Amino acid sequence: MKREFTGTRTLNPERQFTILLSATRRGARLARLLTREQLRSWGTPFEDGEQIVAELANNAVLHGHVPGRSFRLALTLAETATLRIEVTDARAEELPQEAELPGPDAESGRGLFLIEAYANRWGTDLGPVPCKTIWAEIDL
Repeated sequence: MKREFTGTRTLNPERQFTILLSATRRGARLARLLTREQLRSWGTPFEDGEQIVAELANNAVLHGHVPGRSFRLALTLAETATLRIEVTDARAEELPQEAELPGPDAESGRGLFLIEAYANRWGTDLGPVPCKTIWAEIDL
């Protein structure tokens, strides 16, 4: 598994994009659409990043939602051709749990398996209180 619990890792950013979005299904959908357009405007392959953002944003809405609080999407394209995706929500106590692969008829429970498949590395950073950031990196 490529999962890590780390302090904030700094990349030498070439390009950055950050936005606060409502912790709603609409906000999660907008995160995915904005990611596709931002990566496209940078001339970067967007399919894997778009899928990772869709999963992380949906998890932030489902498991990290606090009424009246937003989630933050951050995209960083490093000089080393690494795309870092971060989704920050306001529920540090709700950490991703290792799960068993759901059955073929299950309608949910595959999100972290998809992150594992698409990302070269992913992990969790805690703080600032009460927040957590789930991040994923793709080597382009």
